[in-house]
Amino acid sequence: QVQLVESGGGLVQAGGSLRLSCAASGSIFSINAMGWYRQAPGNQRELVAGITRAGATNYADSVKGRFTISRENAKNTLYLQMNSLKPEDTGVYYCNLWLPGRNPYWGQGTQVTVSS
Repeated sequence: QVQLVESGGGLVQAGGSLRLSCAASGSIFSINAMGWYRQAPGNQRELVAGITRAGATNYADSVKGRFTISRENAKNTLYLQMNSLKPEDTGVYYCNLWLPGRNPYWGQGTQVTVSS
């Protein structure tokens, strides 16, 4: 059993910053990759940033230079530092965990709202 607990979402003005956290717990022996996705109302869920077991990172073009994904392996915790936030960053952000031989796990999502 795996559980993902997210925190750090909220309301922020354009240009501000937020830091999202995702703590994974349960039967986790090896992680293939972790990532952050977001979904705006009426839109499909999209990848924001991901990080592989080897540490390779990938960012959506819209957030490059503004967002940074990182992890604390000892605590199985994932972070997303979001700077220079824009209204189009608004959405529900989901933590994603990919374990070997299993379907991906998802957090419940945390709301990020960026006002103009």
